[in-house]
Amino acid sequence: MATAHDFTFTGIDGEPLPLSSFSGKTVLVVNTASRCGLTPQYEGLEELYRSRRDKGLVVLGVPCNQFAGQEPGTEADIRSFCTTKFSVDFPMTAKTEVKDAARHPFYAWAQDELGEAAVPVWNFHKILVGPEGQAVAAFGPRTEPLDPGVVAAIDQTL
Repeated sequence: MATAHDFTFTGIDGEPLPLSSFSGKTVLVVNTASRCGLTPQYEGLEELYRSRRDKGLVVLGVPCNQFAGQEPGTEADIRSFCTTKFSVDFPMTAKTEVKDAARHPFYAWAQDELGEAAVPVWNFHKILVGPEGQAVAAFGPRTEPLDPGVVAAIDQTL
């Protein structure tokens, strides 16, 4: 049976980013966009990461341009925006498809594991992966990163 650790993204720097490199850690995978009304969620994501990374949390930003073209820039543009505007320090992937036929295989796996709740319907959809690579939960785009339900789910896996 597959786990999240079986999948590899391309990092924002163009290098392979295997999820197995996060083995033993909890990972919150979030498809992101720089020109979305929900973009301020970067603040909460960074706060989550900074407050829990020493306990084993990784936030993984997955830039995606599939929702109303709200992530049109290059990887360099995205990295610059995130670090300058939101001081993002957590790892990010290259732009990635997260829905439909061309979606990254991680998202097909997450849907198989968690059902329709794992299918991104907009930017800032969140999928929580446990330390052993198991799918734990999915949270919709409007659920803030510091929502008590998100925080509790993360804390239970740390």
